[in-house]
Amino acid sequence: MALRTLFRCSSLVVREFGALSKRTQKWTSAVTGGTSGGSHGVLIAPVPPVRHYARALRRKAVPESQLSDLQPSLLRMDYAAVPAAQTTDDLVRRLISLELACHSDKLRLKKEQLVQKVRRDENDRSSVEVKVAVLTARIRNFKEHLQKHHKDKANKRHMLLAVDQRKKLLKRLRLVNHEAFQRVCTLLDISYSFPPEYYRPATRRWLAKKALCMKVYQEVQKHKADLRLKLRKEVLSSSSSSSSSQ
Repeated sequence: MALRTLFRCSSLVVREFGALSKRTQKWTSAVTGGTSGGSHGVLIAPVPPVRHYARALRRKAVPESQLSDLQPSLLRMDYAAVPAAQTTDDLVRRLISLELACHSDKLRLKKEQLVQKVRRDENDRSSVEVKVAVLTARIRNFKEHLQKHHKDKANKRHMLLAVDQRKKLLKRLRLVNHEAFQRVCTLLDISYSFPPEYYRPATRRWLAKKALCMKVYQEVQKHKADLRLKLRKEVLSSSSSSSSSQ
């Protein structure tokens, strides 16, 4: 059994070697023009394939981050109001500065800078302008994260929710105080797009549903009016009976 297997393997190797030699002879005859020797028969070595090991990588252009304008020498928010942090030595100041700070500390400082741009006074922390500034910093942070990790569906959902919430706040601010709305959009570099006008084709089903809703609404209003009239009559009868008893 072992001899039979060895014989099959050896015959397969001989067959493959013969086919390879035939292909080599055909290629050589095609290159040399059909001559096997002489002065015109020149054998050209095959060109090795290019592996592109040193090919330059095509990297996408990453936009500038909103945290790039923060200077590394700035102190964190927890130490900015401490008087001793201003007079400490260079090593301690480096430890409490933004040079060795994490991303969340830098984002907090960026939110505070945006809030200081649009707040109404020094103690304003709950106005519509402040909420819009905080949401703007969060949205830009989510956008930068999704440009690096585009498959992060959870953060994409949070970003869309924040965008919808900011749009509602800007819409209310535009209706209440248009000057403050323009100032916020200018200072925070926000492009507000107006919502499209509502349009719905009037189909027969929609008209029938609208007629039914109107009929139900009228019946409910009629029932409420009857209840109010009945309650008024009861109050008048009770007041008349009390006056007659006196």
